[in-house]
Amino acid sequence: MNILILGSGGREHAFAWKLSQSPSCDKLFVAPGNAGTAQVATNLPISYNDFSAVADAVRSNDISLLIVGPEEPLVNGVVDYIRQQPDLADLRIVGPDAQGAQLEGSKDFSKQFMTRYGIPTASSQTFTAATLNEGLAYLEKHSLPIVLKADGLAAGKGVIIAETVADAKKAFYDMLDGNKFGDAGSKVVVEQFLRGIELSVFVLSDGVNYKILPEAKDYKRIGEGDTGLNTGGMGAVSPVVFATDTFLRKVEEKVVKPTLAGLLKEGIQYKGFIFIGLMKVNGEPYVIEYNARMGDPETEVVLPRLQTDFVELMAAAAEGTLDKITMQVSPQTAVTTVVVSGGYPDTYEKGKIILDLERLEDVTAFHAGTLANGDQVLTNGGRVLAITAQANSLENAVRKSQEAARMVQFEGKQYRKDIGLDLIRYAD
Repeated sequence: MNILILGSGGREHAFAWKLSQSPSCDKLFVAPGNAGTAQVATNLPISYNDFSAVADAVRSNDISLLIVGPEEPLVNGVVDYIRQQPDLADLRIVGPDAQGAQLEGSKDFSKQFMTRYGIPTASSQTFTAATLNEGLAYLEKHSLPIVLKADGLAAGKGVIIAETVADAKKAFYDMLDGNKFGDAGSKVVVEQFLRGIELSVFVLSDGVNYKILPEAKDYKRIGEGDTGLNTGGMGAVSPVVFATDTFLRKVEEKVVKPTLAGLLKEGIQYKGFIFIGLMKVNGEPYVIEYNARMGDPETEVVLPRLQTDFVELMAAAAEGTLDKITMQVSPQTAVTTVVVSGGYPDTYEKGKIILDLERLEDVTAFHAGTLANGDQVLTNGGRVLAITAQANSLENAVRKSQEAARMVQFEGKQYRKDIGLDLIRYAD
């Protein structure tokens, strides 16, 4: 089977790494890829938002399975575009169409969807520029802190938690009148703040059947102790010690099943991943958000634990035969530490030479923002590497991942030194 992955981050390197291990994988391509994907696949120099070029790549490389990594092409309709090509209408694709991708593409859509199908979530209300004054009045009476979310895609930066009404009003005004997040902020969802502990559950759907993948917890803020600015993710752990069997059964019954039933009822044949961001509040699951793809860096701890042939799993999702697959998961703990460029998530420089990658042992270094330059590997993004270790205990997995993060070198390197430590304390 010839396979094409769209994307260029750590998630896509993890996909390529896992797919390349299958005897069913003949030729593997990534568009546009990075220095890591180039080690296990052929990179194609095309943008994943250039749908015509993607379709041409499918034809010229005799692709029989297309896997869409990032949310942007999904929300923009890459699956719909491919399906409209008469010669590609039957291509196997893992990724929802634009209607299904609205679970992530519109916070307002997802909140209304959850309300319709009785899926537990924080109470909320949506406002536009036309209802700005109503929104300001609503904020006056709202309990603190107040969560404000840009409706559309904002590269993981569209959520603001305001501790005071004054801060909430300023953020609200900046989003709707000041165009802070562009078109993504043309609607703002004002949401109740939930107090609990956060984790993510990942579902793979074939339109009817589903598999629940290993859960994970990621670390979003740049600084130790969850301080500083939000990032795309500074590390992740799987499994999650507080995600007990009882809690995960509640997630399946109260969230997963009604989500998939709701999609079917709305005529959406959802073939792909659903990332469910959850808050555990007094033992109960509440949905913070849906994403229409796998998380990053969570993928880098989820896939190493999967023991099932990943090509077979992806093909089954695309073909509607997930009920025929028995999924095996390693009991080991996986921890990934993300190594980032100095200045991230604000301004940072690219093109720094990465040293000592060859010294890493007993870990997997997934490339997130890298570029091959002859024999050298250069930094090419804010998040540069996601270094994953597996071990029989959380403590050992943390130690191995952190040691590797210390070892690899480039100018301005940063990483969090407390990934997983809160879970060790939680278990104690």
